[in-house]
Amino acid sequence: MSKYLVTGGAGFIGSNAADALLKAGHQVRILDNLSTGKRENIPPGAEFYELDFTNLESIRPAFEGMDGVFHFGALPRIPYSIEHPIESAQANVFGTLNVLVAARDAKVKRLVYSASSSAYGNQPELPHRPDMPAKPLNPYGLHKYIGELNAEHFARLYGLETVSLRYFNVYGPRMADEGAYVTVISIFVRQKKAGEPLTIHGDGGQTRDFTHVYDVVAANMLAMVSPKVGKGEVLNVGASDPRSVSEIARKIGGPTIYHPARPAEGRHSHADISLTKELIGWEPRIPFDQGLRDHLRSQGIEPQA
Repeated sequence: MSKYLVTGGAGFIGSNAADALLKAGHQVRILDNLSTGKRENIPPGAEFYELDFTNLESIRPAFEGMDGVFHFGALPRIPYSIEHPIESAQANVFGTLNVLVAARDAKVKRLVYSASSSAYGNQPELPHRPDMPAKPLNPYGLHKYIGELNAEHFARLYGLETVSLRYFNVYGPRMADEGAYVTVISIFVRQKKAGEPLTIHGDGGQTRDFTHVYDVVAANMLAMVSPKVGKGEVLNVGASDPRSVSEIARKIGGPTIYHPARPAEGRHSHADISLTKELIGWEPRIPFDQGLRDHLRSQGIEPQA
């Protein structure tokens, strides 16, 4: 049994991770300021620190005695990062730096950082590989990429083991209704339940590599214990099965309307997970059609053929 700190543990991915860690018999401490997370997401049995990681001195006690840190916490809003780049950087750049410093000073063994596939931007070829140069299209993607670089520096300079996981379009239970982690699935579900047409930005041909949150949690748990990582490696966590926005709309069903494409978003998303398989032994287990069907039915929507 290990002791783990989960930042952002009241949020979408973090709360699912906390559930899985507790089920596996670990002790879990959650750090969250509830700005985007929800108190009801905090699982019974987890210790809760309601703190903001942009304040280094206040969060130091939460790191004491921890074997590892899962850093899910972020301000995950792309439009907000464009309109408020300083405030976004304070959370996603300097907040992450605070978490790294606090983990280092508390002698934590390893930190698993939640990175983002938005670091890729638009690449000239697919699928996306971690060795491709980063080309983020918005401040959020840039800030998350800076977090990767800082994580690698802390592994190389200070001996804090780190690994960064670039998530691709995560969906599933407790998925967000707003923010960078909101997928088109969540938007379409909300519109369908409200009796509104499904809004498609652009021509609908853009693709996303939808990845179930349970698979993302499994990748985090493997990254925390794998002996092959810890030096700041960057690994993709995606289903490697991209689907178009138009296909998702058809599966949910209902009328659609089109809006202009968003200029700060990538056209395609497709994860190459060969390095992830090699280093931590991870691959997705939940097929997209099954995951989407289960999610839609949990929301009272019967999926279309």
